[in-house]
Amino acid sequence: MLGPYKDVLSRPGALRFSAAGTLARLPMSMVGIGIVLMVQSLYGSYGLAGRVSAVYVVAQAVCSPQLARFVDRYGQARIMRPAVGVAAVGLVGLVTAAVLSAPEAVLYVAAAVTGAAIGSFGSLVRARWSFLLGDDERRIHTAYSLESALDELVFVIGPVAATLLATGVTPSAGLVVPLVAMVVGGYWFCSLRATEPPVAPADAPRPRGSVLRNPAMLVLMLVFVGMGSLFGANDVSTVAFADEAGKKSLAGPVLAVFAAGSLLSGLLYGTRHWKRPLHQRFATGTVALAAGVTLFFFVHSLPVLAAVMFVTGFAIAPTLINGNGMVQQLVAPERLTEGLTWVGTSLGVGVSVGSSIAGAQIDAHGSHGGFRVAMVSAAVAVIAVLAGYRTLRGRHDGHVHDAIEPESPSATGGAAVAAAELAECVEHDRTRPQP
Repeated sequence: MLGPYKDVLSRPGALRFSAAGTLARLPMSMVGIGIVLMVQSLYGSYGLAGRVSAVYVVAQAVCSPQLARFVDRYGQARIMRPAVGVAAVGLVGLVTAAVLSAPEAVLYVAAAVTGAAIGSFGSLVRARWSFLLGDDERRIHTAYSLESALDELVFVIGPVAATLLATGVTPSAGLVVPLVAMVVGGYWFCSLRATEPPVAPADAPRPRGSVLRNPAMLVLMLVFVGMGSLFGANDVSTVAFADEAGKKSLAGPVLAVFAAGSLLSGLLYGTRHWKRPLHQRFATGTVALAAGVTLFFFVHSLPVLAAVMFVTGFAIAPTLINGNGMVQQLVAPERLTEGLTWVGTSLGVGVSVGSSIAGAQIDAHGSHGGFRVAMVSAAVAVIAVLAGYRTLRGRHDGHVHDAIEPESPSATGGAAVAAAELAECVEHDRTRPQP
């Protein structure tokens, strides 16, 4: 099973930039839940905790694509070295303000500074893989699967560490580890210049317009917003569910089980070369994830919740892998970092929306009010992928760069067409030989 991964990691410099990128990505699984745990413990409100976390994620969502655009133009190290420093200052300020019981506005400002400068190291790592592997789609699939599995490993370790530190040491301790990881991993990654994608000459022609002119990108982003909202609502709801059960310290391990299912499926998914088109696999994964999430609302014990999360988690990594793979087909190579960052930050926008709405629902109705938000978010993702299925289907084969003014097909009847094709795919998979 590990053969394909050994192959891509044997490329010069690959192991080092992948390891550094993994360390630099640790904050993405710890800062959100760390903010919720710290603010809720120090201020006594899940609603405020969700709002501060939402400000952080929205700032990241708004600013990360702009950072990515500068990265594509000027280089990863030149842009991200100062950005990491600013993000570190913002996170230190957030912890200090919360410990000193500063007014809410101060928390919002510090969270916004942190989110605005933290960037998206997952996109930077994937851009390096694309540069290193060229047009070898099979190896890029393996490399992207590896990075998605490492994302999930981060989500296995991060929530557990943040919860144990916040509940067992001090409420602010859950943000110390991501602060150190961001600084050490970020500067280590930026120091590895040999594998950094080259910057186009200043006088080289640049793609016209924006990557957002491609309607398929807009569909992907909307689906990712729905999935992100699902994840954000689920994180806050799980913390509240564990708190109601008198075992708040188990929230992190339960969330880690969710990520563990995704980690395992991501590793398995990357070892095979799939013949079905990306858009079909992406749509199928979105529907499967939504089906699993609907069960969260009906569980009434932590062990059962963990079991359901583990099984449902199998749909996460393959869906995200396919979404990122579609981005590579949809945008120009010299704007890949920007394209990957847009879908990543769409996920982040969803997380902020989901955590904020779920926090308010939890304050009013308990943890199951938050799980209800997760279910609605899953439904939004499914509706988006089915309604936009024709658009995704028409642009899954080959590059459709943002320099081209794409034709926007009507979405009328898209849901019916998508449902029929998905059913056909399932039946086809039962009868055809496995690849």
